Amino acid sequence: MAKAVKLSDIAAKIGVSTVTVSKALSGQKGMSDELRERIVALADEMGYVKRVQNKEKETGRSFNLGVIVAERYIVEKQSFYWNIYQEISQRAIKKRCFTMIEIVEYAAENGCVMPILLSENKVDGIIVMGAFGKKYMKAVERWTKDFPVLYFDTTIGDEAGDYIVSNNLYGGYNMTNYLLDRGHKKIGFVGTRLMIPSIDDRFFGYLKALMERGIEYRKDWIIDDRDNVYGKMDYDRQFILPKEVPTAFFCNCDKAASLIIRKLEEAGYSVPNDVSVVGFDNFEYDQEADIGITTYEINIGEMATRAVHIMIHKMQNASYSAGVFSIQGKIIERDSVKTIDGSIPYAD
Repeated sequence: MAKAVKLSDIAAKIGVSTVTVSKALSGQKGMSDELRERIVALADEMGYVKRVQNKEKETGRSFNLGVIVAERYIVEKQSFYWNIYQEISQRAIKKRCFTMIEIVEYAAENGCVMPILLSENKVDGIIVMGAFGKKYMKAVERWTKDFPVLYFDTTIGDEAGDYIVSNNLYGGYNMTNYLLDRGHKKIGFVGTRLMIPSIDDRFFGYLKALMERGIEYRKDWIIDDRDNVYGKMDYDRQFILPKEVPTAFFCNCDKAASLIIRKLEEAGYSVPNDVSVVGFDNFEYDQEADIGITTYEINIGEMATRAVHIMIHKMQNASYSAGVFSIQGKIIERDSVKTIDGSIPYAD
C-alpha cells in the first residue's frame, strides 16, 4: 500500500510551512493566490487525501512550538529568558505541545540568517523571545508573514501583530513613584535607550513619574548599561557614574541594579544609606548584590500561560489573532531604598 501523503511532505517539496499548506488546502487567507494555486496543484499531483477529523480530535492534536532568543540573553547558565522558556515549556507539555529553543548567535543575527527552526520547517509556530536588532526583526517578520508567530517581551511596531509583554511603562512609572514617595527627587536611570523596547518603555514610565511631580530629568543621570550594537552589558565601559551622584537610581533590570550597586560601593558610596537603588524583573540569579534589591516583579507565570494558550489557538487556526496582552506586575520591597524625606508633591 502506498504511503499516505502528509502535509509536511507537501510543505517540504514546495518550501513552506505545514501551517501554510494547511491554510491553502482549507481555503483560508494569509497568502498570495499564486502560492495557494501551487500548493493545491502539488497536493493533487502527489495524491494527497484530506482527512476528515471531528472537532475533539482536531483540538487534541499535538504541535511543535519553537522559541528563538538572541545569544546575548542566554550567555549565562541561568538567565531571565532561560527561566521564561522553562515556564513556557512546562505549560506547553501539559497541552500536548512540544517546545524547542534555538539560540541565535551574534553572527547569525548580524547576517540576518534565519533560525533552522524556521528555515527547515521544524515547528508549527514560533515565539520570538526578547528583542533582536531591527534588521533581524524585519527579516523574521517577513519570513513569518503566513506563519503562526508571537512576540514575547518585545514589539515590532506592527499593530496587527500578536504580543505578550509585561506592562513596562506602568512598572517604570510605579518604581519611580516609589522613590519619589520616599523623598527622592534626584533620581537617575540606568539603561541604554533605543536598544530594547522594554528598556525604552521603562524609561518612559520614569519620565512620566518625574513630569507629574514637576521634575526635569538630567541627561548626566542617564547611565548606559550595555553597548548599542549587540546589547551586551560591559561593567568597565558602561555604568559610568556622574560627577554629581543622585540620591537614587531606577535600573531597567536587576542585573543592572546589582552592577550599579557594585560601582557605587567601589566609589565609596553606601547603598541605601547614601544612594538608593531599585531594579526590575525580580529574577534572583541577576541579584548579585549583598543587599536585597527592591524591584518590580514580572508575572512570568501568567505571561507563559497566555503565550501557550495563544500559540495553540494560532496553530489550530491560522486566522486567529490575539492582539496585545500587557501583564501587570508588582513591587517587591527589600532593603535597597532609604526614605530621606516626605513624599515629593505633585505639580499643580
